[in-house]
Amino acid sequence: MKITGTSIAAMLLLCSLAQAQDNRGLDSRAPENHGLPAEGIHYGWADVLRVDPVYDEQGQPAASHEECYDEQVPVQGPDNRAGATVLGAVIGGVVGSTIGKGNGRTAATVAGATAGAVVGNNAGQPASGYTVERHCRQVPGGAAERRVTGYDVEYRYRGELYNARMSYDPGDRIRVRISVTPAE
Repeated sequence: MKITGTSIAAMLLLCSLAQAQDNRGLDSRAPENHGLPAEGIHYGWADVLRVDPVYDEQGQPAASHEECYDEQVPVQGPDNRAGATVLGAVIGGVVGSTIGKGNGRTAATVAGATAGAVVGNNAGQPASGYTVERHCRQVPGGAAERRVTGYDVEYRYRGELYNARMSYDPGDRIRVRISVTPAE
C-alpha cells in the first residue's frame, strides 16, 4: 500500500474528529452547564411574542427656556394728506393768479389750486416700508434623558409561555437551553 500526502491528511482529519467526539462527553460538569451533566442539555428555538424596553431615567428634566425670532412687519408713516392737499391748493392758486390777467386770472387761479391740491395730496401720502420686530415666547423644558437598560421578553417554547429580562432585543426567535434531569 502506497502512502501519499493526501492519505496522511485524511487519516489525521479522521483521528481529530474521533478525538473531538471522545472529548465531548468527558467534562460533564463544565461551568457553562451549571453543574448539570452534558447529556441532559440541548438547545432549541422559541418564538418571541413580545419585547418591551426597560428604561432608566438619567438626570434632571431640562429647564424651560425662551425662544426668540425676528419678523419683518410693514410700517406706515403719519397720514398728512389733508394738510398737504390744502397747502398745495394754496400754493397752486397763488401761482395761477400771478400768471393770468382779467377773466383768465380766475381760471388760472382755479387751475393752479386744483393742480396744487393734486400734487399736495400725492406728496402727503404716508411713507411705507418694513421694520424688524423681535418676538419671544417661553418654551417648557423637555423630559429627562431616557436610556434603555434592558428588555423584558415574553416567548413561547412548545406551547409554554416564559419571561426573561435580557440585555439585548432578541428579534423574532430566541435560542433556549433545555436541561433534562431525573425527578427524584
